[in-house]
Amino acid sequence: MTYSILAREPETGALGIAVQSKFPGVANLICHGRAGVGVIATQAFSNPDHGTKGLDLLALGVPPETVLDLVLAEDAAAGERQIAILAADGRAAQHTGAAVESWDGAASVAFGDNALAHGNSLASEDVPAAMVARFESAKGDFQERLIAALVAGQEAGGELRGVQSAGLQVFLAGAGYGGRQGKAVDISIYDHTDPISELSRCYRLHRLSYFGSDPDNLIQIDSKIAPYLIRLLMREGYLDPDSSNSAGIWGPEKIAAMARFMGVENYDNRIRDDDLIDTEVLSDIRARKGG
Repeated sequence: MTYSILAREPETGALGIAVQSKFPGVANLICHGRAGVGVIATQAFSNPDHGTKGLDLLALGVPPETVLDLVLAEDAAAGERQIAILAADGRAAQHTGAAVESWDGAASVAFGDNALAHGNSLASEDVPAAMVARFESAKGDFQERLIAALVAGQEAGGELRGVQSAGLQVFLAGAGYGGRQGKAVDISIYDHTDPISELSRCYRLHRLSYFGSDPDNLIQIDSKIAPYLIRLLMREGYLDPDSSNSAGIWGPEKIAAMARFMGVENYDNRIRDDDLIDTEVLSDIRARKGG
């Protein structure tokens, strides 16, 4: 009893899945992906083996339609499965078993240029189409567009039983903490009264801690910004008040103090060794610390 969207971003190679369900911890069960290979969602009565085996087959160049045929061929419960596959090159396939079609509510699928959505036990068969349309029209980064698609699915009726959990996974070579995980995002909201809103909140936190700075968002710590940061670093105990005016407006001492502060505050991947600061970080500091 779940709806999900699988998508890709051709410009960057990112592959993602966003999901919502009235089932706890749904993302850990249905989401499967591998950077440069594809993403697979195994829902209804999920068989996670189909995700693992399916990715192995995709990695060998097997087309998604054939992958579906192979993983379902020896599955006695194929009629209870709902599986969607999106390969890194944009090829896609989807299966909804006959038993799933007979469950309360609608079971449907919608395909877009770089996305497909599907679900079962839905309040409306229009839910997947609304998700794909919102993903394709939404503003923001890839992750924000996937979350926007979940919002659209809920607005179109969502799942008959209501909401409980949600998740977002995005796979990209060279992504993750320090660029070493191959996964840009992995957020699971296990149990919440408003899981999509909580997913969005956690993604904003994730961006600040795990993503590097966008060069377009870097500005100089000038005579307007420096006094605020100096007062903050003094108040937080990172800068000696007696030396706060030494070595120019933003010299090595202040750069080192700011780096220590940012590490403690979980801005690890946006720490600087120069006189620049990320505007997204600065806004978050002001919101949390005042000023």
